[in-house]
Amino acid sequence: MLLLDPNARPVVGHRGNRAHAPENTIPSLLEAVALGVDAVEFDLHVTRDGVLVLLHDPTLDRTTDAAGPVAARTLADLRTVDAGARFTTDRGRTFPWRGRGAGIPTFDEAVEALPRDLPIIIELKTPAAALPLREAIARHGLARRVIVAGFDPASTRPLRHAGFALGASTPDVAGLLVPSLLRRPIAAPLFQAMCIPPVYNGIPVPLGSLVRSTKPHGVVTHIWTVNDPAYALKLWRLGVNGIISDDPGLILAVRG
Repeated sequence: MLLLDPNARPVVGHRGNRAHAPENTIPSLLEAVALGVDAVEFDLHVTRDGVLVLLHDPTLDRTTDAAGPVAARTLADLRTVDAGARFTTDRGRTFPWRGRGAGIPTFDEAVEALPRDLPIIIELKTPAAALPLREAIARHGLARRVIVAGFDPASTRPLRHAGFALGASTPDVAGLLVPSLLRRPIAAPLFQAMCIPPVYNGIPVPLGSLVRSTKPHGVVTHIWTVNDPAYALKLWRLGVNGIISDDPGLILAVRG
């Protein structure tokens, strides 16, 4: 898979084509595909009735015309929610996607809408999504085209040895910081990718050191969220693999 190729420089649509369409919706994902991205990334929560749905926040307030926790809603409840209601590119002067039918998709709907060979980075936002996702990956035959990541190790550790690639959790990465900065060898990690930001809680992440220490173990590094083409080129020169971008068209243009 391209996302695990140590020599590849994939461009990944962050929540689709988030700069130009409502995040984590099928229109946003398909816009990214139309641009020619190498992969897409999206987030997963679970409804009250156990359905995997694409949403970043634990609540509906920021991105939709509804409010409250997604975990308190059934899928039937969410069918009436407008996921494009709050999307704006001009700081709230206009809302071009309001009322256009961009809903909150289920995981199944998103997978079925995407090209069958497109790699996907899946970000688990709750441990409750782990086991339903494992079943869904098997049902759709996705094991060879996904990386499953999550900040919380409670989301990813139950999925170890499940037959698909995992991203490092926050504690996983934190445990590598000192040995990588001191250039000490590290043990073979139990993850295959690091999907990490360049800055965490205001502190720069030593990306070069992490790449250098993990690359001998076959670990690839994908950085989010990068919307500056010049910075993307700098990261590639540093040895980073993937660039996860809200505006993937800009990054694809400079990669050439």
